[in-house]
Amino acid sequence: MSSSAQKTDKIVVERYNWVERWTHTFHAIAMLTLIFTGLAIYFGWGEIISYHNARLLHMFMVPVLLVTNWILVPYGILSHGWQEGGVKGIIKHFYYSYIFNKEDYYRLKGMILNFFGKQEKYPEFTVYNKATGHYRTKLHPMFKIFIVLEGMCIFLILITGIVLYAVDWNIVGIPIAHWLIIIFGWISPILDMNALEFARWLHLALTYFFIFELICHAFILEFDTKVFKYWRSIFIDGKEYLDSPVVQVIDEDDHEH
Repeated sequence: MSSSAQKTDKIVVERYNWVERWTHTFHAIAMLTLIFTGLAIYFGWGEIISYHNARLLHMFMVPVLLVTNWILVPYGILSHGWQEGGVKGIIKHFYYSYIFNKEDYYRLKGMILNFFGKQEKYPEFTVYNKATGHYRTKLHPMFKIFIVLEGMCIFLILITGIVLYAVDWNIVGIPIAHWLIIIFGWISPILDMNALEFARWLHLALTYFFIFELICHAFILEFDTKVFKYWRSIFIDGKEYLDSPVVQVIDEDDHEH
């Protein structure tokens, strides 16, 4: 089948299944709660929430965030990819959906040119393939960059949080926190800090990164002229009406890519 691009406001597809919707909801709740309680703990917002309650809520949301990102997200990737063609489908789905690739580079370049008035049309970054019944890609190119950064930052904020939680924290006798303090001690002198000061500083810096990412995430979404459909899709019914100017509908055999 030859490929062809088309526009239509008649096609309604499933953009997010129930696992993805709950994943996003849990992620959003956990991230917002962790940011708020973390800042409350650091700055001492006792008039809003007590230190004890903030710390308790903070510790409760940590496993929620980790389960969401390290179990539910991989499950969603694997299940979607398997439906698209087994192991090969998983690899292709992961590459096109989550990795910033050559196509995303040109899309992002076009977006920048459009912003400065050098390109009339804003690039179509959501691509749905009618022939396969699956999205080829649906994330904004900037989101794909943030996904990698977020994954790294979640890991870093976790290991700094372990040290701040308890300097003697261990798993079945393995002194994880002690080892982390040793590693931080190799780096901290560069910033004229001790290991614990460095852990606290990095933990707070990463919190500010997540605030920045959240703002970028929301504002990029708000650029779309039909923004409410994305809120409805991710939190309510998972459906998408392919009627946005940033959506391209193609009809091509999967083996062509």
